[in-house]
Amino acid sequence: MSVQKTLSIIKPDATERNLTGSINTRFEEAGLRIVGQKRVCLTKAQAEKFYEIHQGKAFYASLCEYISSAPVVVQVLAGEDAVAKNRAIMGATNPANAEVGTIRRDFGQSIERNVVHGSDSPENAETEIGFFFSQMEIVE
Repeated sequence: MSVQKTLSIIKPDATERNLTGSINTRFEEAGLRIVGQKRVCLTKAQAEKFYEIHQGKAFYASLCEYISSAPVVVQVLAGEDAVAKNRAIMGATNPANAEVGTIRRDFGQSIERNVVHGSDSPENAETEIGFFFSQMEIVE
């Protein structure tokens, strides 16, 4: 196992329902440390740039519209195999398919309103973290 960093986004449906603390507790109780965190409002252009990997997919436009509709909390999580651990804590993209006790199962409302985003690989984590954070903002 290796110590990694991964990006997490607490999405608008979670910030609107004041779930940030409950979600952060899940990360911390699972052994991940929050080493960078801030609340931001993405513009549509920023959302389009962040999610450009999905450009051309049917859900791209609605995803960009949604993620820029209200504040989000972006954060850097660190720990042993942080990418895989975060993905396990989040659960399946569709809350209906997520395991009991995962963030998306417990708090998600639909496949689009699934409360959290997490990097899907160490390489993407590095890119995504760099999109939102400077090295000065990550404190271990």
